[in-house]
Amino acid sequence: MFQLLLVIIYISFISLGLPDSLLGSAWPSIYRELSLPVSYAGIISMIIALGTVISSLQSDRLTKKLGTGKVTAISVAMTAAALFGFSVSGSFAALCIWAIPYGLGAGSVDASLNNYVALHYKSRHMSWLHCMWGVGAASGPYIMGHFLTMGMGWNAGYRAIGILQVILTAILFLSLPLWKTRADDNACSTDARAKKPLSLKEIISIRGVREVMICFFCYCAVEQTTGLWASSYLALNKGVSPETAAGFASMFFIGITAGRAVSGFLTIKLNDTQMIRLGLGIIGLGILTLMLPLGQNAALAGLIIIGLGCAPVYPSIIHSTPAHFGADKSQAIIGVQMASAYIGTCTMPPLFGFLAGLTGIGLLPVYLLILLVLMSVMHELLNRKTS
Repeated sequence: MFQLLLVIIYISFISLGLPDSLLGSAWPSIYRELSLPVSYAGIISMIIALGTVISSLQSDRLTKKLGTGKVTAISVAMTAAALFGFSVSGSFAALCIWAIPYGLGAGSVDASLNNYVALHYKSRHMSWLHCMWGVGAASGPYIMGHFLTMGMGWNAGYRAIGILQVILTAILFLSLPLWKTRADDNACSTDARAKKPLSLKEIISIRGVREVMICFFCYCAVEQTTGLWASSYLALNKGVSPETAAGFASMFFIGITAGRAVSGFLTIKLNDTQMIRLGLGIIGLGILTLMLPLGQNAALAGLIIIGLGCAPVYPSIIHSTPAHFGADKSQAIIGVQMASAYIGTCTMPPLFGFLAGLTGIGLLPVYLLILLVLMSVMHELLNRKTS
């Protein structure tokens, strides 16, 4: 039964990734059909991100009250409803309204599932689960592209992903008894205070939490800034053709997904701290390769190396949370970590865009290196404070 639950969690992670990349792939069709400015995609994205941050911060309270199984099922149901809402939207206002449950559904399920896996499964499963998220994130644009190519429109693409989410919702509700086969309350202590949801002030006051929040913030800033600006950097600073640059920018994400598949096997020999240090070192090697005047091929390789280095960092930080802070606090802290991650995702790529406008796109490796150094320092301080 426990293995069956693991299969359902794997499917859930694929489902988590499916909607994440839909807006970007559908927006060229949406803004033309609805006669909107191109920049309005950023507004919708920010609403989704804000909802995700809010629900991540509430994940501890919700999981303690409902349990991981119910939180996951309800959150996926909210996402399914939002996707169907997108599929019938005919105005920008409607898209903004449906973006609210879109974001609220994503945050709680992400934090709750990550904490459940961190508590009950080995590190390799965390890496492979995040690899499955990558499979879902890569499949979403493909599905949307299929419906656009067939002339059925972006509405049909959203509807198709919504149907998949409805099927998963049904599976999750049917599987609720399986979640009870293990202690689902992550505050396993019999101390009543341990089961009381922690306030944000209480969470931040815990030794090491500020460091892990900054670490998460920096990681997502590195990942998202690289993903958003790498193609422009290669084309404008290295003289790579736009077509080739776009292809290698996608290789960055493929590197993350493939790297997480490999990381699952490496965790059999290496612990979470070693995996994080290994990942940070590989990111540094990739940034150095990108920075040095070694020609186009080296720059392209550097981008892939950064993706491979990113692979083990995110899942290993999450998996190590119960070991650092205790099982009774891990859900609350993972929720705050998720919120920090989304804030980094929303703020740091636009900040680089602003700085690049002042100094030039060649700033990218330096920007990434500063974030990497800060992340590495915070990780070592985290280990020292929670050892």
